[in-house]
Amino acid sequence: MLEKFPVYMTAFKQERMIRVYLPESYNNENKRYPVLYMHDGQNVFENEGAIKGISLGMKDYLDENGLEIIVVGIDQNPEGEERVNEYCPWVNGEISKQILGYVSPSGGRGEEYLDFLVNELKPFIDQKYRTLKNHTSMAGISLGSLISTYAACRYPSIFKRIAAISPGFYRNQEEIENLLRASDLSAIEKFYMDFGTKEVGEDDEMNKVFLDLTNRVVDILNCEKANLHFQLIEDAEHAYLFFRKRVPAILSYLFSDIDMKSEVAL
Repeated sequence: MLEKFPVYMTAFKQERMIRVYLPESYNNENKRYPVLYMHDGQNVFENEGAIKGISLGMKDYLDENGLEIIVVGIDQNPEGEERVNEYCPWVNGEISKQILGYVSPSGGRGEEYLDFLVNELKPFIDQKYRTLKNHTSMAGISLGSLISTYAACRYPSIFKRIAAISPGFYRNQEEIENLLRASDLSAIEKFYMDFGTKEVGEDDEMNKVFLDLTNRVVDILNCEKANLHFQLIEDAEHAYLFFRKRVPAILSYLFSDIDMKSEVAL
């Protein structure tokens, strides 16, 4: 079952569409459920309404496989550079300039976006639905991986399981590396990350550049003992046709301790 409704974002002075997937058992049993928050909400559940018409197809996957979790998708702001602004905690840095070929003034509102999620959206979801408040995860794609990794550093006691899919760290590469080194990630239970060998198609040189940047973060996470599971996906490109194929592996890893039955409400 999929519910959709707007929630007001105080810092951004606008409403944002929120999409919530509830497992089939939700209305039939008095249980509480783990919650997975996901960015780019338009593209999470269904092809209808997805940007470019292709989603992760998560609604059908969850319906068919019966994994008893609640998934909350926060729609992106597609206007101009607003997605970059919200998913980048810092203004784009020097490595971003080298890759883009120009100085980008975008980014820097990721903290406000995350504050909305932690202080406005999560309390609302926990009140509206039967959630396991201490079993909260976050997943994102590309820049959504950047803000998810930032969330792990800023709120490791809240977002204990993270999935970073084809991460676009390069926009804030220097800053996220420094923050990871300075953070205590011992509370992180599971950290999934993957990357395609053909993220930018047949441009082998740029594929190597992006993979090297990702590996820098992988090395830091391993040094910080963040319970990382990293997977290199052969021939995978930076597109939803490839992302959606990884949904089973991502959910199986993040929720390997949850079968077809969620925990009984206390």
